[in-house]
Amino acid sequence: MPHFRNLSIALATAAMLAGCNSIPKPGPVEVTRFHDAAALAQLGQGTIFVETAPGEDGESLEIAAYKAAVASRLTALGYRETAREEASQIAQVRLGRHVIAPEGSKRGPVSVGVGGSAGSYGSGVGLGIGINLGGGKNRERIDTDLGVMIRDKASGNTIWEGRASLEVGRGSPLEAPAANASAITQAMFRDFPGNNGETLEVKVSE
Repeated sequence: MPHFRNLSIALATAAMLAGCNSIPKPGPVEVTRFHDAAALAQLGQGTIFVETAPGEDGESLEIAAYKAAVASRLTALGYRETAREEASQIAQVRLGRHVIAPEGSKRGPVSVGVGGSAGSYGSGVGLGIGINLGGGKNRERIDTDLGVMIRDKASGNTIWEGRASLEVGRGSPLEAPAANASAITQAMFRDFPGNNGETLEVKVSE
């Protein structure tokens, strides 16, 4: 009887460890920024309005979390958020979230798809012996792509653009839109405005 009790405890422990280890660590966030060198003096100051980019679902509750996170970061950087009529700059937010299957293929959007520009700057539980303790490599992941374009309202010209991508495991605390939005926007606006055309990786923690 002690032998079977010990075996049951070992299997239960292994199952718990499998559950703990099945969610892969997030990130890093891959970030690319572009800016108009002639407009650098405009960045990080003045009034700004944050809106959904053309082609996106402006009524989505999910994108609302990312717009709020972008607005919070811009305010922290020195902008003053105002109504669109009073703003000197406009920040347009686009969002794409997809499920990545275990084999690495994208199976479809989580809720909203990628819209706006995609080109160059300014373009728009049963127990068993065979328990997997491999760190969750075969689990689904959530891929988030965030894009922000800051335009001069008077001219309509894009003066700054940022793109960021983050993958997290299904079930990660960073899967939730609010937490995901906070992590990816903090990475995107780190050392704002950033080096023109440079791509960097920013580590995030859950």
